[in-house]
Amino acid sequence: MMQQGLLAQLLECGVDKDEAIALLPQIELCLTLPAVDAWQTLTRDLLQPHHPFSLHLLLYELTFAEWNSQQWDSQQGPPPAWFPTREQIEATHIAALMRQLNLRSYPELHAWSVQNRAAFWSLMIERLGIRFRQPYTELVNLSHGIESPDWLVDARMNIVESCFQAAENAPAILAQSEDQPLKRWSYKQLKCLANRIANGLVDLGMQSGDAVAIDLPMTAEAVAIYLGIIQAGGVVVSIADSFAAAEIATRLRIAKAKLIFTQDYIQRCGKLLPLYAKVIEAVAPPAIVLSRDSSKPTASIRLRSGDLPWNDFLSSNERFDPIPAQPAAHTNILFSSGTTGDPKAIPWSHTTPIKCATDAHLHHDIHPGDILAWSTNLGWMMGPWLIYASLINRATLAICDSAPITREYGQFIQNAGVTMLGVVPSLVSAWKASHCMHRLDWSTIRAFSSTGECSNPQDMLFLMALANYKPIIEYCGGTEIGGGYITSTLVQPCAPASFTTPALGLDFVILDPNHHPANKGEAFIIPPSIGLSTELLNQDHHRVYFEGVGVSSQEPGARSQNLNFEICSAAANSPPSPLRRHGDYIERFPNGYYRVCGRVDDTMNLGGIKVSSAEIEQVVSRVSGIQEAAAIAFSPPNGGPSQLIIYATLAPQSQQTQAELKAAMQTAIAHQLNPLFKIHDLVIIDALPRTASNKIMRRVLREGGG
Repeated sequence: MMQQGLLAQLLECGVDKDEAIALLPQIELCLTLPAVDAWQTLTRDLLQPHHPFSLHLLLYELTFAEWNSQQWDSQQGPPPAWFPTREQIEATHIAALMRQLNLRSYPELHAWSVQNRAAFWSLMIERLGIRFRQPYTELVNLSHGIESPDWLVDARMNIVESCFQAAENAPAILAQSEDQPLKRWSYKQLKCLANRIANGLVDLGMQSGDAVAIDLPMTAEAVAIYLGIIQAGGVVVSIADSFAAAEIATRLRIAKAKLIFTQDYIQRCGKLLPLYAKVIEAVAPPAIVLSRDSSKPTASIRLRSGDLPWNDFLSSNERFDPIPAQPAAHTNILFSSGTTGDPKAIPWSHTTPIKCATDAHLHHDIHPGDILAWSTNLGWMMGPWLIYASLINRATLAICDSAPITREYGQFIQNAGVTMLGVVPSLVSAWKASHCMHRLDWSTIRAFSSTGECSNPQDMLFLMALANYKPIIEYCGGTEIGGGYITSTLVQPCAPASFTTPALGLDFVILDPNHHPANKGEAFIIPPSIGLSTELLNQDHHRVYFEGVGVSSQEPGARSQNLNFEICSAAANSPPSPLRRHGDYIERFPNGYYRVCGRVDDTMNLGGIKVSSAEIEQVVSRVSGIQEAAAIAFSPPNGGPSQLIIYATLAPQSQQTQAELKAAMQTAIAHQLNPLFKIHDLVIIDALPRTASNKIMRRVLREGGG
């Protein structure tokens, strides 16, 4: 009877009857083994990517049926779906670092990295081969306080020099555009183009410290432009190609950009979308305009007076000596939404890429020759992160401007031989719903990475199954961190949608609303760390990240007077370390793993893009028929990407239906903010909940369950 019941379940999963009968004895035998052994045998010898995902999920649930009784998510978290072998562990950079330091376990390594932060970062600079024109005399000086560390004292450097240490003929970029063949760029070719760009900027009169914007899709030329600006002493202003003209204008204004690189059109799913026209509408400074069609090297549209076609701008000189600067000199202005007003303008310096490359080196285990792909853009931190994570580690970027929700993108991943594929969870949900990646060969993938949104365990199990069960590095941080503060590793078992550790080189604590240590609450980072921002261009950095927050103890192992937890000091003689607010709501499971549950403030991640409630509300409240509105991100009970829900009250005499209002709001958001922000639901209510001081209580709406 049991056999017949299992056979029926296999058939319900969509398995062919003959195959189900053939699989049945193997499955029954596996299920007699201990859970971990059973799952490893099933994923190694039986389950294949072409099998229906419902079969994968069924066997996962049957294997771990006794995992902490029933409630995985509320008690122990989901069970691991990947276990590293001894050989896999020994081949990682983390294991090599542990051998170098004579440490026996990963927890020992993390503890060492936060108790000896200067030594840790010095060691990582050595391992990465970071190049200096003038060496540092001290790794970090904390005389101005933990909030304002002075990294790499007395050094002179240009981080671009550390991006070109691979062999000249090694592949730096594998790039593909829609309907075009895969193109290989060597490190030499990329460097030559970056040099021509730097010389072109100097010829135009650019000075060190000048801000130059990039509003382009993620292409090889965009990467070269990014590197060329920085090595010429300029500061990149990052703008996403999906932004509406008003958002472009805001970022240009805040950063005081003197020049912008853009493109005539971008192509998405066979459609040509104007980009240069949006730049003109934003009243941008002089523009260098590329053509989407490589067969037409000059822009195919009429340019404004003072704007230059790409080929007219490029210098013929392929040699350039990168301009050295102080480590704290700005290299990139990126933007991250706050809860009100303009987006926060966050400067990156020559030290920030060390954090990017370190996280890639250790947590993503990137080796020379690896091929990294992430559907991203230079307007978001993962674009610059991907450049440094790849090039400083002497690996290869794989970039494709096909829409990532299409099978064509999956074929690019297959054909490029990608070894580390980055995703946002909503993208995985779309793949799962459409089956667009079915039967592709992703066998070269060694690991996935997921960031930008909260993950759903079932979706992450689906992602692992696409590549014969490869691990997922859950990776959460922010623009103001230069990478992650909580992550996973390839030396620990991978449980879908779960994090395993604070990032090496820093630590955090979880506090409840009364600022007491808790297993569920808000995450506060314990500084200092390379990568953490120290200033904002348009806001008070101390107020945003430190004001009203407690401090950590001064002595290793000592307890704070006002916070009951143990931490270790960054330097023996440093003052008490202030905790740094980050805003993520985190849960720690009894097994030591973590889940990120969303934001505690009024900021949300939609499709991997950070946006404030206020930004959305300002747009939708102007829709005819709406009196006022509140925007929240609703997190599904089982985890997964946040969903945008808008609560609204109607203006007197409003005649529009709910569907009409929702459509009008969606159009307004697409035109004024970003077409990637999708409204999941519009809820019409009589009045918005407010505090005594008349502030909207979005928390009450969130707790209402959407």
